[in-house]
Amino acid sequence: CSAIDACESSNGGCSSKAECRRTTPGNRACVCSAGYTGDGIVCLEINPCLVNNGGCDRKAECTQTGPNQAVCNCLKGYSGDGKTCTYISLCSQNNGGCSEFAVCNDTELTERTCTCKPNYTGDGFQCRGNIFQELLRNSNTSRFYSYLETLSIRDLSGPGPFTLFVPHTDVLNSDRRVKDWIAKGVMAQVLRYHMVGCATLLYKDLTATTNVTSLQGDLVHISHSQNSLVLNNKAEIILSDAVGTNGVIHVINQILVP
Repeated sequence: CSAIDACESSNGGCSSKAECRRTTPGNRACVCSAGYTGDGIVCLEINPCLVNNGGCDRKAECTQTGPNQAVCNCLKGYSGDGKTCTYISLCSQNNGGCSEFAVCNDTELTERTCTCKPNYTGDGFQCRGNIFQELLRNSNTSRFYSYLETLSIRDLSGPGPFTLFVPHTDVLNSDRRVKDWIAKGVMAQVLRYHMVGCATLLYKDLTATTNVTSLQGDLVHISHSQNSLVLNNKAEIILSDAVGTNGVIHVINQILVP
């Protein structure tokens, strides 16, 4: 007589995911393979994500990849290996995309707010100081600023409001009359002729205005020409509405002469 191998046929009736082990002649035990659980007759794949999030961080997603196998991936807004996930502060990099003159505050995942600092105005992404500061920061108007500094003209540092018609830097650099005005001591009056006090006049306001009085004392005439605003029938406004805390700057393509 020979012993009957209970595992010889059909895996001994065990699950295909189990190992059939001979015990005594004619008997066997069914043991689920690694990664499976059950009584051996029925073996189910173990999903490690169902217990303690598979060992992943609570701010991570556990994804089953095989029997008792899984990967951990940090959720959006967090970084790490999945086992440990750390909140990513949007404000920690490049000030969250806010202006350098703004305060960035994380509000919730992938969200933040940008608020201009005191003494600055804007939407948080673009913040401007007073127009004297803004003249220096913008290459289109920085030459005008340098002349104000050279001549110690400090009108624009006050509370305002002011409206400025600033000749483009290229115009101030190329107009030969500037040197003559400086030599004759009249450059300060020429510069003040480009300044209007007591009003922040945006482009839309200027369209409804025919004359404004400059800080120099003379009038500046405003007219329309081919969908543009023209000052004294010569200088066209080419850039407009750079709003600061104490006024607004418009860039023009010629120097105004009182």
